[in-house]
Amino acid sequence: MRFPAFITWLAFPVYIWQGLGVRRRTTRMLPAQGPVMHDLAGEAPPISLLVLGDSSAASVGIGNSEDGLAAQLAVLISRRTGRAVRWRAAGFNSATSGQIRDHVLPNLSADPWTHIVLAIGTNDTKNFHSVPRFKKDFGGLLYALRAKWPEARVVWSPVLEFTRAPAMPRLLGEILEIRAAAMNRMGERLCLERGAVPAPRLPITNPEVGFASDGFHASEAGYRAWAEHLAGPVLADWRPGAVG
Repeated sequence: MRFPAFITWLAFPVYIWQGLGVRRRTTRMLPAQGPVMHDLAGEAPPISLLVLGDSSAASVGIGNSEDGLAAQLAVLISRRTGRAVRWRAAGFNSATSGQIRDHVLPNLSADPWTHIVLAIGTNDTKNFHSVPRFKKDFGGLLYALRAKWPEARVVWSPVLEFTRAPAMPRLLGEILEIRAAAMNRMGERLCLERGAVPAPRLPITNPEVGFASDGFHASEAGYRAWAEHLAGPVLADWRPGAVG
C-alpha cells in the first residue's frame, strides 16, 4: 500500500526522538583518503566519468577512495569497453540536491564529461524536505547539468532503502522509507522529463556486508555492488566505436 509522504508528518515527534538517538550513537565518518580524480589506461577516445553527490560520492564509510563508488565504477567501465577512463568524484558529506545545485555545480570546471552519475537524495529525505522542495531542488540540478553538459549521459541513482540500514531503528526506517518512495517517484519523473536516466533502485541483499561500521554508509563491498548495479544503466547506450 502506498502512503502519501505528508502522513509521515504525524510521526514527526518519533522522527526527532529516534533521529537524535541515532545521531548520538553513530560515529560521524570522514570522506575516504586518496585521489578524487584519476586516469585509467585504455583505448582512445577516453570516457570521462563524473560522480556527483553526497557522502556516497565522497566514499564515506571506507578508508581509501580507490575502493569507492567512482573508482570502482570507472574500473568496470574500462573493463567492459576497453576505453581509457578519466574519473572524478565530487561528493560532500550531508549534501542535499539544492546544495549541490547552488554551491557545487557552479564551481565545477566545464570539463567534457561524457557520463555523469548522481548519487543524491538521501539527505533531502533524511532532512524531511518536502516533495515539492525536492522537485524544485533536484529538478533545478538536472536543468543545470543539462545546460552545462548537454551531451553527457546523466544517470541518477535513487534513494536507497532506509529500512535496510543497520543503524536505523525499525520505526524511523519505515517513516523515512515512505518519504524515500515519494522522493524516488518524483526523481524518476523529473529524470524522464529533463533528459536524465533514472537507474533502478539498488537492491540491498546483505546489509551486514554492504554497510560500513556506522550502519549507514556503504562498505567496500557495498560500493562494489553499487558500481556493478550502475554500470549497466551508465553504459546502456554505449556501442563499440562510439565517441563518448
